[in-house]
Amino acid sequence: MDMNRIVVKVGTSTLTYENGKANLRRIEELCKVLSDLQNQGRDIILVSSGAIGVGMGKLGLSEKPSGTKEKQALAAIGQCELMFMYDKLFGEYNHMVAQVLLTRDAVDSAHKKENVLNTFDTLLSMVIIPIVNENDTVSIDELEGKNFGDNDMLSAIVAKLIGADSLVILTDIDGLYDRDPRKNPDAERIEVVEKITAEIEEMAGGSGSNRGTGGMTTKIMASKYATNAGINCFVIGGDDPKRIYDVIDGKSVGTLFKAQ
Repeated sequence: MDMNRIVVKVGTSTLTYENGKANLRRIEELCKVLSDLQNQGRDIILVSSGAIGVGMGKLGLSEKPSGTKEKQALAAIGQCELMFMYDKLFGEYNHMVAQVLLTRDAVDSAHKKENVLNTFDTLLSMVIIPIVNENDTVSIDELEGKNFGDNDMLSAIVAKLIGADSLVILTDIDGLYDRDPRKNPDAERIEVVEKITAEIEEMAGGSGSNRGTGGMTTKIMASKYATNAGINCFVIGGDDPKRIYDVIDGKSVGTLFKAQ
């Protein structure tokens, strides 16, 4: 299985603790793994949520505000902090990063899409890791649940746009289960999904974390979009970023949604 151009998506629940503070140990491990993969000659693109979660932690808020204006302000504060951390931690492994903030219209319009693609191609050719997030300060669609959906769909759209061969989604649950593992201890992990059917879609529950906006449902939607574009999609537990090595080595971790 070729994994030469990989999009890795990481969610808020993976990047932060329950109290909203940044999980520095996990973020540092993620940066180390992705730097190592780039050292192997692979193209790496990181789609990172977490701006609002990190903003909450910075301001000492325990609950996400309900107002859109407040969420936009938190996103502005948190995005700054998030990129500072990524710049510092990737820099320790001699890798440069670049911030790419997208809105839906940037990938809907053919002309704008070409500009975005040119940016990605140039950054990758310069061996720079693009770090992508939705521009929540400008676009309120995701904040109100209308747009990419906790960046899961954004990561699939980016993967298709840049011609990635793999999409790896790190989340707070280690794959798709036949039942909700939080409620059913006997729930079994589904290792491989050959095709996303209505039955598979029904297995997805709701949002898992009070700090993110997505759940397994948005991961199934993203996987469907990616696999239909010929991209293998892996949904794995984000608590140990070294699992990405297992994915590359062909070991059974999380759930593999096979490219169609």
